[in-house]
Amino acid sequence: MKRLIAIAMLLVCATDAARAESENCRKSREYLLEAPGSDLSLTPQAYNDLFKICIATAAMPNVKDAYILRDGGIAVLPKQDNVSATAATLAQFCDAYPHAVLRFITPKETLTIRSVAGVAQMSSTSSTPCKKIKGIS
Repeated sequence: MKRLIAIAMLLVCATDAARAESENCRKSREYLLEAPGSDLSLTPQAYNDLFKICIATAAMPNVKDAYILRDGGIAVLPKQDNVSATAATLAQFCDAYPHAVLRFITPKETLTIRSVAGVAQMSSTSSTPCKKIKGIS
């Protein structure tokens, strides 16, 4: 019985953590869709589709936080910023979303980011798209 209660408590904590991790997905989508005078790169439906990808990305093991970018990419703040951890995250992301773009936020960039709006305005054009990584034309 104690084991069952412990498992239930862990599930509740994991659900709360997933909700907290996806908070910036929601905030970045709201910013992009509701900012006054915002010149959107994509349709509102495309940002809603990216929201689903962002939430799933936020739940990946090496992702501390995830955001939707104005140009349609997904930005992540990694838990571990090393080659093997980021490569594993990129591989997992590209396997799940072969037509998407993942942008890692560097430690240096985190020092200059002041808000979710600042992240949402970042560009993912310098990141290699998953289509190219996976060899999809």
